[in-house]
Order: sequence, then C-alpha cells, then structure tokens
Amino acid sequence: MSIGETLAAARHHAGLTVTQVSQQTGIGKTIITSIEVNDFAVCGDDTYTREYIRSMARAVGADPERLVREYGVTRPQARTSIDETQPIPLVPPDQPATPPPEATPGKRIRLGWILALVLVWLGLAMYDILSGPLHLTSVAPSAQSHPVPAHSPATPGGAKPPASKATTPAPVRASPLIPASATALGPDTAGHGDHSDTARLAIDADPVTAWQTDWYATARFGGLYPGTGLLVDMGRVTTITAAQVLLGPARGADFQLRVGDAPELADLRPVAHVTNAGGQLHLHLATPAHGRYVLIWFTSLPPNPSPAGTFQASVYSLRLEGRP
Repeated sequence: MSIGETLAAARHHAGLTVTQVSQQTGIGKTIITSIEVNDFAVCGDDTYTREYIRSMARAVGADPERLVREYGVTRPQARTSIDETQPIPLVPPDQPATPPPEATPGKRIRLGWILALVLVWLGLAMYDILSGPLHLTSVAPSAQSHPVPAHSPATPGGAKPPASKATTPAPVRASPLIPASATALGPDTAGHGDHSDTARLAIDADPVTAWQTDWYATARFGGLYPGTGLLVDMGRVTTITAAQVLLGPARGADFQLRVGDAPELADLRPVAHVTNAGGQLHLHLATPAHGRYVLIWFTSLPPNPSPAGTFQASVYSLRLEGRP
C-alpha cells in the first residue's frame, strides 16, 4: 500500500477519527486527509511532510521510520529549504499550510545566512564521507562539551612526581570502531530503559532511523527519573578517542558520554558531558577512555514538537573512533 493508504488503514484499525488524530498530533484535519490520499502538496516543505508522516504514524500505531524512508524513495526530487537545526512547529488543527508572505529585506538577509550555513554543513558532511576515518576535533556550536580528564596518581603528601620520571603517552592511532549491539539503559536496578527494541537504529549507519527516549512532561523526566540512556556494547574492551553523535534538530539536550567495562551506570565513568545539545555533535576526548561499553546518558531532554509541550531525545547516529 502507499503511504497514505497505510496511514488511513492504520487509523481505521485503531478506531480513530481524523479529528482525534488532529487533536493528538496538532496537525490540521485538512493536511491529514490530504496525506491519506497521497496529496503532499498542502504540507509545504518536504521536511514538514516527513514530520507530519512521522507524527501521524505514531498516533495510529504505524511504523513511522519505515514510512519516512518510503517517502524519501518515492519523492527523489524532495528538497529541504529550511534550517533543520531548529524545532519544526506543526500546523494547529484546522489551519491548512499557507505559503509564506513575501520576504522583506531583513528576512532575505536571514535566509541568506541560513543558506550559507546549510552549504557549510553539507561541505563538512561530504568531507567526512570522502576522507574516510572521522576527524573529530571540535564540538558543534549548538552544544558545550566538557571532557573529563583522567586523574593522575600523586605521590605521598600531594607532591608531584620527579620531572625525570615524567613520560609522554604514545599517540593513539584512531580508526572507526564498529559496535556489536545496542540497548537502552534506565536508572532502576534492573537497568530497564526506554525502547530497547529500537536502540539498534542508532548504530545502523542510516541517518534517517533513530532511537528515541519516551516523551516526558518536563525536560527532566517529570521528576520521575534522574536520567535515561543508550548503551552500546563494543563486543570487547576498546580505546575510545572521539565520538560523533547526530541528535534531533531541537536544542536543549544535556548528556554525559560514559565508558566502562560493565553495563551498569555505576561502573561507567563519565569522560565528557554536553549541554544544550542538538543536531550534529563532534566530541574529542582529552584523554583516551578504555572499556567495552559506551553510554549516552541523558540528564535533560529537548522540547518535542508532538505531542506539544512534551520533551524527548532522539539519537539518529552514533559513530565512535579509537583503537580496537
């Protein structure tokens, strides 16, 4: 079945009306009915269309990522003309999408800056792809990264070791690392996390698919938990020197990068932490970390466009670099 037929059939199977889906997702009824007959012209930009399809699929119990991928295949001419690092607002119920008003000189200047930033981002992405191994040396402007240095041993009385005994560690030759598996990790003693069944989507090398946390009433989990995370098993002890993380476009995520030898929060040592994160992040560790497990531990979530007023984090891609 087509995308629209799949969404319509799932809605009927769930016993929902167009009005009920509109109330749950914040999408206008005119847009919902148009999408169900595969008329995407009313959606405006293709970035909005993908978000509408994803939100409708979640509301009716369909597979959102499969439908988004199908849309990308069936719409090869799709173009994105907005800044995808910003949250995507949904059209309120009964308010059809309308063309933007004629741009003023100020707006044209802002659009020029946005286009320039998009071109720079695309150039960096192509460089990463063509140059092979990752060259992660900085953190994206949307976040603040703070590497956590390893503690060096001290001599009795807190004195520094003699200068004659000081040594410089040999540089680590970095290369891409391939994780063995991924799961979700929670704060309880059983370690139950959010959506373990889709954790593999964060390491499948497909930037369209993503692992997501549950959505919560506040950025700090509605006061229910101290955090939630994505746990990656490397299959054996490895040396981690850098990480590249692709989050959803909305800023506001705070997380720690933890590394250790056991899949438990208490045994995973923080090696870096990031605040107000969103989009593409490049983390370079000040000191190489050694361990079998790598954890992205969220302590604060970014705003979620649907349902409105909620908070949720998404990890579309995690790439690690170091030495096996």
